[in-house]
Amino acid sequence: MKFDKLKQDEGVAGLTILLSLITMLFVIGLLVMIFSLMGGEISQTSTVLASDTATALQTSVNLTDAGTSLTGCANARNGVLASIVTITNTTGTAVPSNNYTTGTCLVRITSAGIWNSTFANVTYTFTHSGEAFEVINGTTTGISGVTDWYDIFIVIGAMVVLILLTVIIITAIRGSGLMAGGGENRGAGNVGSA
Repeated sequence: MKFDKLKQDEGVAGLTILLSLITMLFVIGLLVMIFSLMGGEISQTSTVLASDTATALQTSVNLTDAGTSLTGCANARNGVLASIVTITNTTGTAVPSNNYTTGTCLVRITSAGIWNSTFANVTYTFTHSGEAFEVINGTTTGISGVTDWYDIFIVIGAMVVLILLTVIIITAIRGSGLMAGGGENRGAGNVGSA
């Protein structure tokens, strides 16, 4: 009776598990895509990018007409220079505001006068992306990394299917009576030859 049941399932060994694995990978991929798209869209909205404002002091800034990057602003996510509070040289003399211009996170000396190639201390304020943006960006990046595990899932699934096939083949051979008869003959042959 067991052999008949085995014969009915012949050809579909492990197929249910394999189909379940493929379905699981498809659903995981679909969810990853949906959450990544949603995270990307949410991170583009102005409410999430509600900026925080920070004040920084950068010392020994080499003021040039080519422009010098203000690192606190430049290293912040979506940093934008809001205003220069003060620029003073090493002796404490303030650089007049009509002698420099600002860019996204840059300060440039406008003339090749006495302030060019001068080292100064710059106090400035800048805006950058808020904490919500950091959380959403980190979550989106983490979720999109799930697909790196796909090859491991496929290898494990293939191993399970091969193990099931091996078990079914061994069970079919045992059920056919070939193994039991071969073992008895070998034992009898050894006794007879002695």
